[in-house]
Amino acid sequence: MPEKTSRLSGFYKLAPDERLQIVSEFADLTDEDVSILNRGLDIEEADRMIENVISTISLPLGIATNFLIDGKDYLIPMALEEPSVVAAASNIAKIARVNGGFHTSSDEPVMIGQIQIVDVVDAELIRQNILSRKQEILDKANEQDPTLVKLGGGAKEIEIRILETDCKTMVIVHLLVDVRDAMGANAVNTMAEAVTPIIEECCAGDGRVLLRIVSNLATHRLSRAQAVFDKDAIGGEQVVDDIIKAYAFACADPYRCATYNKGIMNGIDAVVVATGNDFRAVESGAHTYAALSGYKPLILWKKNDDGDLLGEIELPIAVGIVGGATSSNPAARISLKILGVTTARELAEVIAAVGLAQNLGAMRALATEGIQRGHMSLHARNIAIMAGAEGEMIDRVAGIMVNEGIVRPGRAKEILDEIDE
Repeated sequence: MPEKTSRLSGFYKLAPDERLQIVSEFADLTDEDVSILNRGLDIEEADRMIENVISTISLPLGIATNFLIDGKDYLIPMALEEPSVVAAASNIAKIARVNGGFHTSSDEPVMIGQIQIVDVVDAELIRQNILSRKQEILDKANEQDPTLVKLGGGAKEIEIRILETDCKTMVIVHLLVDVRDAMGANAVNTMAEAVTPIIEECCAGDGRVLLRIVSNLATHRLSRAQAVFDKDAIGGEQVVDDIIKAYAFACADPYRCATYNKGIMNGIDAVVVATGNDFRAVESGAHTYAALSGYKPLILWKKNDDGDLLGEIELPIAVGIVGGATSSNPAARISLKILGVTTARELAEVIAAVGLAQNLGAMRALATEGIQRGHMSLHARNIAIMAGAEGEMIDRVAGIMVNEGIVRPGRAKEILDEIDE
């Protein structure tokens, strides 16, 4: 039996059903899996997921190829509407293979539950009272989820912060919970609420507990990826130098950095959405992490000793492979099956690698041909469709507009009229 590989030459040239057949063989999808991918989310499933459902809205689900991560081949499901993202990630992943692909690491999946104590007079006394009952608090938290504890997770530690705010002094208790293969918000929120009576006793009438909620700044749950990109494979020494200068621009200017980091999240969010995870939580955590010491790039670029380009990413990625929409959305379950990940940490590491690839794809385009050229072909197709083109006429009209450098609805309609004549 041939070894599975994500290196799929000419994959983009195939029809969607041909691509799906290849992915099905790679991931051992069943006929039912394929049927679910073809039909999408049905209305009954959607009605169980959120309130007041009237319909569903679909996103394209693409497959990024060529990814070699920690010696393992992955096909990466990506759900998004923006052209060029999947192609850019696939192209950069192909270049990364020259030097062994991506190498990743991650922390244990520890989430933070915050318990806010307000109207505080003696913050230090409250802090000491809480620490004196730490084990009792952890035991109470772990009573809420014995299954999680059996799996090696559960509440592990407590941190206490004292904040001076516009509403006077507050004491913030951080309950650190290892959530194993879940994203963890529900488990953490339940534990934070359960320990509130003990925290209130520790206040002894000085202050009261207000908010009890998970934090999406998961600084105990960081994921990292790095890769070396051969200078010749990405366009030569000048391109490497220009990418590093573009990175320096993002380091110095938050206006540029916002778009730099957005490009990273193009790749990250697409995988998060495809796997049924909370992309809003991941977005919030990523951008807040980037702003901890002034808003900075989430990826570092530099030359190594050989003059090749080295990229490194680090950010919190709180995702799960159990619970939430990862369980209730059939397409999300199949996306996880295509990925073949077995733990939430592995999923987070894969996502970090995709973010690294996507950023380099954007940076390379910006530093060479400009960002629009890569977008133009698919954008032209959309414009052609808007103008009324169908079937093979879509590519014909789009091709004419791209060659002319004029991609506008009015021009597409003119081309269609000219062809009809």
